[in-house]
Amino acid sequence: MPISNGHMPGTVNSLNYTARMYRALMLLLLVSAWGKVLQAQVSKAGLPPMTAEKSASTLAPGPAGEDYVIGPDDMLNVYVLDVPELSRDYRVSATGMITLPVLSSPLNAAGLTLSQFSAELSKDLKEQGLVSDPHITMSVSQSSLHTVAITGAVKRPQIYPVLTRTTLLDMLSQAEGLADDAGNTAIVHRGDIATRAIRMANTPAHGTAATNDDTLMIDLKQLLDSSDPSLNVSIYPGDRITVPRVGIVYVVGAVNKPGGFAMKASTHGMTVLQAIALAEDTKSTAVRSRTIIIRNDPQGPEGRREIPVDLKAILRGKGEDPVLQAEDILFVPDSSGKRAFNRGIESVVQAATGVAIYGAHF
Repeated sequence: MPISNGHMPGTVNSLNYTARMYRALMLLLLVSAWGKVLQAQVSKAGLPPMTAEKSASTLAPGPAGEDYVIGPDDMLNVYVLDVPELSRDYRVSATGMITLPVLSSPLNAAGLTLSQFSAELSKDLKEQGLVSDPHITMSVSQSSLHTVAITGAVKRPQIYPVLTRTTLLDMLSQAEGLADDAGNTAIVHRGDIATRAIRMANTPAHGTAATNDDTLMIDLKQLLDSSDPSLNVSIYPGDRITVPRVGIVYVVGAVNKPGGFAMKASTHGMTVLQAIALAEDTKSTAVRSRTIIIRNDPQGPEGRREIPVDLKAILRGKGEDPVLQAEDILFVPDSSGKRAFNRGIESVVQAATGVAIYGAHF
């Protein structure tokens, strides 16, 4: 049998295999030794052991930060240095409380930030003589979705995720500002987190006018025009913001562009001449002197009443320009359509409804 370099082929293969196994074993021993050294350093520093489950929980993205406002049903991971008996996950109850087995009574958590609750827990542990100098770290391991709903006359009404306390202007900015038909008022309905936070702060709710602790009426005109910071109220997760739309005025009949027109938010309101201008003036066949305003009135026939308006005199500057109200119908009769007008006010209301659906301007 031929021999190469004085060694048999089988012997060479065995030696190579043994060398590879030896290097792999040495590498495994080094990794194991390094892991033990690292674990010893972690234990010496007083930190909890890093298990695979804990590592995944820590590295996973989630709500965190000192400004996070705790809510009911949140799961908090509490770590008290050198006190493994207290270091674990705690669920916030539906009433906003957390029960620690060593404390004499539950602690309120909902409405507090993580740093505030850490301070309260540290205080109780000291006062009850359980830990002389507690060092507490805290994170959120689970949380129900924290949101603020914005509805009404904003450009992007929807539900926005909000994990921390913010402000009304910030939320309006997220909704890309007010819509063209926005009124002068924003209504803030307080959620459970806000109610708890305000109650614990023991301060009255801010705002130009408050119907009760759960609802605020904010004057948007003052908020946007003023530098008063008290008008920019705090918004908490769970709050709801509604911006009502301004009223609509309908212009029908012998006008060039009949339709429904939004009353711009102002202190003066919309006048008859302004409504005619939005409708791009009257037609040549209009009977201006017989113009009427049809207004809702529970005391009137069929819940409405007619207010005569001499548009011809107003255009000549010889008559007062009346201010319209929301849902008013300004009807300018046509000389060729007197028969339709004579059928009654109901036909005009139906016409106003029809043009509003077809060509309303919002």
